[in-house]
Amino acid sequence: MNTPLAYWTAVAVGAVTAAGLCFACRRRPGLWVSWAGRAIAITLAVDALLFLGSPLVQGGWAMRTSLPLALCHVALVVAAIACWWPGWLLGVELTYFWGLAGTMQAVITPDLDATFPQLEFFQFVVGHIGIVVAALYLVVGLRIQPRPGAVPRVLGITAAYALILGVFDWATGANYMYLAAPPDRATLLSVLGPWPWYVLSATAVAFVLFVLLDLPFRRSRHRVPQAALQIPSEPGP
Repeated sequence: MNTPLAYWTAVAVGAVTAAGLCFACRRRPGLWVSWAGRAIAITLAVDALLFLGSPLVQGGWAMRTSLPLALCHVALVVAAIACWWPGWLLGVELTYFWGLAGTMQAVITPDLDATFPQLEFFQFVVGHIGIVVAALYLVVGLRIQPRPGAVPRVLGITAAYALILGVFDWATGANYMYLAAPPDRATLLSVLGPWPWYVLSATAVAFVLFVLLDLPFRRSRHRVPQAALQIPSEPGP
């Protein structure tokens, strides 16, 4: 990446924003918390629409690269819906595990050609950092815990989606989720072996990360019923 300072500055701003938001949600709960979630949801939704619309406007749309099929793009939509309706517990779980186990890796090792201040730079930064912020807001800020069985449930959904997408990649020559070929830049996949073995290695890593992310809630979920968790009231229409 040609402008690392701009990118890592954005990452630092996102980290401070996430920490401050979670702290404020826990220490100063109120109706504003729901509005904050809706602000995150709108931001993520706009980013998703820009991803869809930009290639059409610029005349560079291609089925093999422009569809919102990568897991981070799916997570973007799921996170937006979950932040708007935090009572959708499956969406919260998907956002949490996908965001902190998957999207976080993309934030740390970005596969990004665009530089500041190109639109693609902002799309990547807002989308990826926004998913991580959404995950922390839902689980840390709102204290919505993953339910029992969340790890196999999310892992199963992820594996099923990857299988379907792998067939699509094979049929169209696309490379969504890097299921057909490794990324051009060094990422976590670079140390997990050659294709296609890194797909299996990545699955094992995902399982380990999911278990680690679930550990903080194993003891508490036995003490506090899910129905007793505090989900803020929805703001008025």
